[in-house]
Amino acid sequence: MAAQVLSINQTSSLRFTPGQVVMTCGVDALVEQGLLNPIPFLRRHLSGDWGDLDDSDKRQNDAALKSGEDRLFSSYKVTLGLKLWIITEWDRSVTTLLLPSEY
Repeated sequence: MAAQVLSINQTSSLRFTPGQVVMTCGVDALVEQGLLNPIPFLRRHLSGDWGDLDDSDKRQNDAALKSGEDRLFSSYKVTLGLKLWIITEWDRSVTTLLLPSEY
């Protein structure tokens, strides 16, 4: 998976650090076309707002955040036909922004 590096300013509202932040080619193409600004979604993810997940998945993320032993996953409905997924690896070394079709 080719990915572009994305930088974000750190703020005190973040609940964890993202490690290296990257995006897939599909997300990068949408950003380049002006169809997606991923920064607000990344900030939501890093603040523990898991987006459009069911309660069970949100609880699993909250537990993973406390234990540091599992990945963190968020899903956001950007527009009617566009979802953005954000995954932070279990060791918090990398956070990837991707489209569901790229998983």
